[in-house]
Amino acid sequence: MKKLLALAICFCMTAGMLVGCGSDSSDTGAETPETEATDDKKTDDAQEEPKEEAGEEEGEGDAAASDLSFAFCTNTLNNTFQSSMDSKFSELCEANGISYTCLDPDYDLNTQLSQLSDVANSGYDAVFIIPVDSAGITAGLAEIKEAGIPIFNVDTAVIEEDIESFVTQFVGTNAYMAGQLVGEQMAKDYPDGAQIAVLDFPSNESCVDRVNGFMEGLGDNKDKFEIVAQQDGEAALDASLGLAEDIIIANPDLQAFFCINDPSALGAAAAVKAANKTGEIGVYSIDASPDGKQALLDGEFSAVAAQVPLQIAEYAYNAAVKFLNGQEALDGEKKVYLDSHLVLADEAEETINDWQ
Repeated sequence: MKKLLALAICFCMTAGMLVGCGSDSSDTGAETPETEATDDKKTDDAQEEPKEEAGEEEGEGDAAASDLSFAFCTNTLNNTFQSSMDSKFSELCEANGISYTCLDPDYDLNTQLSQLSDVANSGYDAVFIIPVDSAGITAGLAEIKEAGIPIFNVDTAVIEEDIESFVTQFVGTNAYMAGQLVGEQMAKDYPDGAQIAVLDFPSNESCVDRVNGFMEGLGDNKDKFEIVAQQDGEAALDASLGLAEDIIIANPDLQAFFCINDPSALGAAAAVKAANKTGEIGVYSIDASPDGKQALLDGEFSAVAAQVPLQIAEYAYNAAVKFLNGQEALDGEKKVYLDSHLVLADEAEETINDWQ
């Protein structure tokens, strides 16, 4: 009897243990959706692996390119110069698996300051900046620097003290050289001097350099050139068109315009054409954009010196990758100026659809 009772107790204990295992199995079954989600994540990760490998093959240095994120804070995208840089940055980042964002303030300083603050708070690994106002973005630069994000100032330099305090490296076209080349060409075209007008953009440091270079380029003949008007064309076609029309009316003996970029020069050329003075009033420009090259071939521009936005974007991108891979000194080059050159008809024809 005692044996039968013991057997009964053992049976009940065994049954209880089996029920316990069943409950554990049931709980595991309830967790199946989480298991499936984990499996899905593994599948997604597996799909992303080729992208990481491609980035490591194509990128420079040892940084895991696919883990990086870059931002381009331009001053506007309403200009093919800046939009071509955006396209180049995007192309290089995509090829190397780097996340990329472009922020466009459309020449509004307050908007750009807000965008710079967003960049500082968003954890980007590097930022490329063209200032709306060279002296007006100090607070934004300081905020990004404090966040530990390297700043690559491109095309238009911020003020000198901000370069020293906040900027990792500046990369741009040699704007002074570009202006000097155009000034030298005008001096050759008008050896006896001329009445000229200048359409500048004084809030932009690069454009100030172009004007200074232009004046230097006039050389020994500088005193023979009378500047009958110097006004802010805002680096824009419409604004420059209206100013040029007024200048032509007020100065019937005007012989040439010097304009700080192609949009401004295209406005001047349109005013010259409207006054039926194409060929009588020369238009000298800096950019060599596709539109500028076409204007040169059409005889609307007398000369144009090149800016090199694609080269700037590529140089700055490579510098950012090198810096993030530990080359902090960047060969000791705080400022890098890429050479300009006069674009002649042959080059304009060969590269009519492209920047350089």
